[in-house]
Amino acid sequence: MTAQSETGRLPIAEPAEVRRAAVRLVRQDGRAFVGLLALAGLAAVAGLGSPWLLGRIIDDVKHGAGAGHVDRLALGILCFALAQLLLGRFARYAGHRFGERTLARIREQFVERALALPASVVERAGAGDLMTRGTADVTTVGTALRDAGPEVFVALVQAVFILAAMLAVNVLLGLFGVLCLSGIWFATRWYLRRAQAGYLAEGAATSALAEVLGSTAAGARTVEALSLQDRRIAATAEAIERSRLTRTHTLNLRTVLFPVVEFSYIAPVAGVLLLGGALGDTTAVITCALYFWKLAEPLDRVLFWIEQLQRSNASFARVEGVGQVDAPVVTGSEQPVGGRIDVVGVRYAYQGERDVLHGVDLTVRPGERLAVVGPSGAGKSTLGRLLAGAEAPRTGRVTVGQVPVAELDPAQLRRHVVLVSQEHHVFLGTVRDNLLIAAPGATDRELHAVLAAVDVDWVDELPDGLDTELGSGGHRLDAQQAQQLALARVVLADPHTLILDEATSLLDPTTARHTERSLAAVLKGRTVIAIAHRLHTAHDADRVAVMDGGRITELGSHTELLAAGGGYAALWKSWHGA
Repeated sequence: MTAQSETGRLPIAEPAEVRRAAVRLVRQDGRAFVGLLALAGLAAVAGLGSPWLLGRIIDDVKHGAGAGHVDRLALGILCFALAQLLLGRFARYAGHRFGERTLARIREQFVERALALPASVVERAGAGDLMTRGTADVTTVGTALRDAGPEVFVALVQAVFILAAMLAVNVLLGLFGVLCLSGIWFATRWYLRRAQAGYLAEGAATSALAEVLGSTAAGARTVEALSLQDRRIAATAEAIERSRLTRTHTLNLRTVLFPVVEFSYIAPVAGVLLLGGALGDTTAVITCALYFWKLAEPLDRVLFWIEQLQRSNASFARVEGVGQVDAPVVTGSEQPVGGRIDVVGVRYAYQGERDVLHGVDLTVRPGERLAVVGPSGAGKSTLGRLLAGAEAPRTGRVTVGQVPVAELDPAQLRRHVVLVSQEHHVFLGTVRDNLLIAAPGATDRELHAVLAAVDVDWVDELPDGLDTELGSGGHRLDAQQAQQLALARVVLADPHTLILDEATSLLDPTTARHTERSLAAVLKGRTVIAIAHRLHTAHDADRVAVMDGGRITELGSHTELLAAGGGYAALWKSWHGA
């Protein structure tokens, strides 16, 4: 899967793509991986010595060996055990270091990919899915890399060496013991065929639950105002039930696997003892039985972690899927000439829905102040998003400086057009950090100047002024202050075209009016497209575009539209209570 699904969910990488990604990660730290392999092999070889020496002791005592000879062999057993302990410890230490470095690469790559996602993709997928992939899924992958991966790798190497040693001691006993282990093979194969789908379903259910909880918490005031409590409780209960069912399914898979495995540990030991008794080769029987008994330890570690590895495999597929969203085609070959914006024959439909814009045509001249008004659902915000490049039209063209918006890379586009909506984010860090995002080289004098431009008078009252920490653990801004901070960032970004989509809606009417006038003075000479319900914005604009039903129904100055006596005149009279 290499594109966002029709349901709007983020993609999930196919198994082959996950394997290729894993190989790339191993190659990036190839030396450490080879060192891990060598240490695990040496630990496995050291582990083979004790059973072989114990078999020798029994055989030598049978033939009359003395206590001194037995003591020397017992000392050898101790040395082999100590060597295995130390080599195994170093192998796990090397594995953990390898896992931590690889996890760091995965985290960095995930952040880069998440930041590169088009805003429209994130909105359709829901913040819950992206958040779950970046937290729970990355953590699960990290646990596998740090703990499960090294443990399983060392255990598998040990198991291979033990099996090879058994075959070297007695081929018949070794093959018979391996045959007795076949129950593990069939049970594991049965489990693996079902586990991947089960854990992917579990991850999707967890994302859906996070989305429901997050949206309910974010819209708590709306839920309370519209008495939607029962509906949201029902939606949450449904999401919890889906999550419970997926987790129960994966638990049922494990209840089949583990009992079969436990029984399969005993079968080869008993089988080798019975067959060996018939063969009469005491040393080989004891050595192979001990080897099989010792084989249970690495196999137990493998099967103990197999559930974590399957969960991690599903999580890694979800993490890798973030990088497989189809990015918009960016050529970057043309530079915008001038600042004129042209919308020609634009139609747009949200995914799986009917068109919400129907053949919109509009030209915005450089330096013009255009107000876009109309009833709710008329398509105003959708048009604003197309103008800012947040969405691409289904048909038609949106150009800035005669270059299609879709062909500009994000950095280039933001130098020309910036969209400011009513949703604002305050980043962790100081007030200064939040402002310097837009202009890293700005001085404190410039920061104070832009804050004054948007009527911010509360920064000097903060405990540390510009150095006051914001967000969790620091000073919390209210919605109005956050909106003012966002507007200050826009002034610092200094685009030639600014799209204000209800950008002052969270301010009280008096403050909003004053802020808009201040912004108008600061942005003088720039193109300003204001999408608003407050019609005083239209009164101050050079032209007003009236939208209704996804079309521009009127276009002209405030005075012209009032004189025409059409839809705008009706809105104006209604707004003034006439």
